[in-house]
Amino acid sequence: MSSPITDRPVADRPTPGGPLIVTADEALTEQLVRICAAAGTEPQLITGAPPPRQLWEEASLVLVGDDRSEHCAGLGRRAGVLLLGLDLDDGEVWVRAVQLGAEHVLFLPDAQTWLLDRIADAVEGVGPPALTVAVLGGRGGAGASTLACALAVTAARTGHRTMLIDADPLGGGLDVMLGAEQVEGLRWPDLAGARGRVSGAELAGALPALHRLSTLSWDRSDLLTIPPEAMRSVLAAARRRGGLVVLDLPRHLDAAAGQALEQTDTGLLVVPAELRAMAAADRVAAAARMRLSDLRAVARVPGPAGLAGSEIARGLGLRLAGELPHEPGLSVDVERGAPPGFRERGPLARFCSSFLDEAMPPVAAAGGGAP
Repeated sequence: MSSPITDRPVADRPTPGGPLIVTADEALTEQLVRICAAAGTEPQLITGAPPPRQLWEEASLVLVGDDRSEHCAGLGRRAGVLLLGLDLDDGEVWVRAVQLGAEHVLFLPDAQTWLLDRIADAVEGVGPPALTVAVLGGRGGAGASTLACALAVTAARTGHRTMLIDADPLGGGLDVMLGAEQVEGLRWPDLAGARGRVSGAELAGALPALHRLSTLSWDRSDLLTIPPEAMRSVLAAARRRGGLVVLDLPRHLDAAAGQALEQTDTGLLVVPAELRAMAAADRVAAAARMRLSDLRAVARVPGPAGLAGSEIARGLGLRLAGELPHEPGLSVDVERGAPPGFRERGPLARFCSSFLDEAMPPVAAAGGGAP
């Protein structure tokens, strides 16, 4: 008896990014279509003859049932081909996978979660993950939030796709510093229940956008903690979009901040050039280095004792990211709605530009752009 699923022709208007399924096995087809639906996409399905070469080459992802592997072996090698095995005891499936040029051999339902993520990646057009930079203060009032904002503003101004995430519930709100307090969009209380996979594109589209970047901050409710599962899901979604993700983290690392550090590439510890600040920063650095290997010091200069940035970094056992001089008029700028980093020739913007030039590829190569 025929099945309405297996009798379905190649979709005339498939969801952009939807994978190509090649199999005549009804049970496998039903499982794959269900997984595609969970990933928010509709596949293109071929049950009989091999697919047209153009369709084979252009599909975002190709899922080949083992019953059609030999039919597809002559279509040419390409990335993103997965072979779905039908019999766990059939050792020859690995030989057919090599002949097909498949990247992986999968068996359902065991591989369902992995496959769901892979399909969702293909739908989103996922490329290299975003460079994720976490900014922490060595002591209270060190200027970590200011630097985080300036990094995001500078990156967005130079064309990098940028997301700024405020993970410090007691920091006053980065949306205020950006002048985006009244801009519509989701805040942390709206995402505190996030679990599993979150769409990076949908996340960016739902957040407040100002100064060519997306911002996730807090509202004025009583919520003071983020479940680590929510931080994991939201940050993973942000990273999948590519570009730059900047995190403003609290000095006292809670479970969510710890989870954020585990997805961080580079940490910047802002330390005023003072002996007491160094002592406080040493404790913050010790906690951060338990989860992050690349932690660097940013020295706020000048200090009362004339400490140099190199001395601060050496005392903390950290690499020096640079010295950050005082920027006159910064507080007035923020009060008037101009965020840190807005002055392109100011010390903040110069520091951020230098850091980003070293840390990130050029925009053309990175595929940067507006949020």
